[in-house]
Amino acid sequence: MTPEMNITTERIDDFPLLLEVMQRLGLPAIIDNHLRRHGLHQGLSWGWIATIWLAHILCQSNPRKQPVQSWVRQAHETIERITGMKVNELDFTDDRLTLLLRRLSQPETWQAIETDLGRSILRVYELKPERVRLDATTVSGYHASGEDTLFQYGHSKDDPSLAQVKVMVAALDPLGLPLVTQVVAGNRADDPLYVPVIDRVLQIIDGVGLLFVGDCKMSALSVRVHIHHLGHHYLCPLAQTGKTGEEVVTWIQAADDGQHELQAVSIENDQGERKLLAEGYGFERLVKAEIGGEIKEWTERILVVRSESYRRVMREGLESRLQRATEELTALTPTPGRGKRQIRDEMELVKAAEEVMKAHDVQGLLSYTFERLEKRQTRYLGRGRGSPERPRQEIVTVRYQMTAIARQDDAIATLQKTFGWRAYVTNAPAEQLTLEQAVLTYRDEWLIERGFHRLKGVPLSLSPLFVKRDDQVVGLTNLLSLAVRFLTLIEFVARRKLKQNQEKLVGLIENNPKKGIDNPTTERLLKMFDNITLSIVQLPGQTIRHLPALTAVQTRILELLGLSVHVYSRLASN
Repeated sequence: MTPEMNITTERIDDFPLLLEVMQRLGLPAIIDNHLRRHGLHQGLSWGWIATIWLAHILCQSNPRKQPVQSWVRQAHETIERITGMKVNELDFTDDRLTLLLRRLSQPETWQAIETDLGRSILRVYELKPERVRLDATTVSGYHASGEDTLFQYGHSKDDPSLAQVKVMVAALDPLGLPLVTQVVAGNRADDPLYVPVIDRVLQIIDGVGLLFVGDCKMSALSVRVHIHHLGHHYLCPLAQTGKTGEEVVTWIQAADDGQHELQAVSIENDQGERKLLAEGYGFERLVKAEIGGEIKEWTERILVVRSESYRRVMREGLESRLQRATEELTALTPTPGRGKRQIRDEMELVKAAEEVMKAHDVQGLLSYTFERLEKRQTRYLGRGRGSPERPRQEIVTVRYQMTAIARQDDAIATLQKTFGWRAYVTNAPAEQLTLEQAVLTYRDEWLIERGFHRLKGVPLSLSPLFVKRDDQVVGLTNLLSLAVRFLTLIEFVARRKLKQNQEKLVGLIENNPKKGIDNPTTERLLKMFDNITLSIVQLPGQTIRHLPALTAVQTRILELLGLSVHVYSRLASN
């Protein structure tokens, strides 16, 4: 008689790898230390619920709560064998995950988790932080805006028509690894967010001499004096507000007049050729500011730099604006015809022309001339044929016509001399941060932007926010910021190992498997673990588990991450 046999399969893919990386950093224990269990709480702890959900998000590229329970049901055997604990799918209901997000949204709890996790990352991966980059991004959603809600209308590069929340991030350079995240209302200014975020970074990183890098909003004097007072350094562009705008014009003029020798900044391209990036000069100035009732005085350096790429972009932008303005000015006075509106008042034409030039920011760069045209028609009054004695009326129709639109070459040339220039400010000494190093350091701003793209797009897809309440928005953003950390870490560790071994990893590119690369992305590495299935055969008194042997590429990826094949092979032990 044939014994009864039951065969089940579980798609595991990169889930064991992700869970192992999180366990290595002690993520479940860190979260459990700050999310205490209620006395009536049954099942998995909050730390394990968050860790498994996080691995599911990275594995499935889906941050929504609804599919987690069914996924846990189909991966039940795998999760239990990895964690060594009894897993119930009811630990991952929508209500349970909602409660987790609510608790992760509490500021004190979240800051404590971030601090412990940040210290663990620095210790486990032996990172020696020198630079921290700060920046903010916005996340839009189809949410109602209100006075006391996070979702507010504000400046947005994504979709200004939607309400948004703002996420302030401090990331470790050159990894782009988030250390601190803060979620605030979408209409909040960036300036007041820097100081508290910097203070939270310093709870994670001990010592002095860190270099904080940010955009022009970080150049507020209150932020600079705070960083200097704590014994650290800053590097950021100066915001051209107040007197600074006039000073920058003077500094640019000094460079144009040859008062300073310009230092070239260049890099080597793939062909071994040196490419000019920028040129500029620096000088020192004394700064005074008050902090805590005490007047602080220190020396900072102003770096006046002209970027070649920025200069080219500004030239192209000006040319485009001039062209569009010329076309629109010409279109103000079309030739007469059906449906073609004519301007019949001189002041109306002048006003319309000025509005066009203002809209394209070319005032003073274009000049125009126009003429007044009259068309006279005689019309007979009353009935009958025309005769010398018949009353008549002369109708005069006036319209204005653009005759010439000219570029003001001298004004354009003067403006173009200012293109590409930007003033940076730093309190780091020249022997520690040269002008070339400062330019190259700020140029790496894409590092933190890459984390933003991962957070808002594939694979984490925070936008357009599939949760409604403010606490859920904050909690989900915080949770996904943990996912960004793990994506960044996996990529960093693999690349560091490849660089140490002077090795290139082959087999990652589907259409060119023989090509080796030494800078693989986490997404490309994890994709190599697609379609790994654990088969479970249940016989009377016996359970047989089978897992396909890992490929050479999969095994090498595990080795680069400091993991062994046991991460997968243990699932097939009978």
